[in-house]
Amino acid sequence: MIKKAKLVIEPTFDFELLGLVSPVKDYKMAWLINKELNLSLSKSEDLILEFVATPRLEISQYFLSLPYGFIQLLKNKALNSSLQLAYLVPELRNLDYFLLLQDQTEQTNIITFAEQLSKNPMIQSVVRLDINKIKSRENLLTY
Repeated sequence: MIKKAKLVIEPTFDFELLGLVSPVKDYKMAWLINKELNLSLSKSEDLILEFVATPRLEISQYFLSLPYGFIQLLKNKALNSSLQLAYLVPELRNLDYFLLLQDQTEQTNIITFAEQLSKNPMIQSVVRLDINKIKSRENLLTY
């Protein structure tokens, strides 16, 4: 009799997360973030998520590579392959964008980012999120 071994991989969420509410298009949001935070996020290939039970989802993303980390802007809302409105993180439908920050050097600060972005009149709300409390947090693992 052959014994089967099961490999269980627990992903690590080693980034901080902001949720943003704003009616602006994704390219305008990236521009606003670049301007407010003195960054240079640039458009990356759309993120394509394949799900077992639902149609695939194409998410707009902007990315900035840091020496020891990254900053990434992800759009929460998109049309899926069936042309229906779908969400990257369905339980947070009220948020339009997610800003992920990973910096091993700790030269960037998520609290400073939140304070700076909340001053912009085009951004209605900035919320710091606890990644461990998000049910579908695996959808945010794009790297």
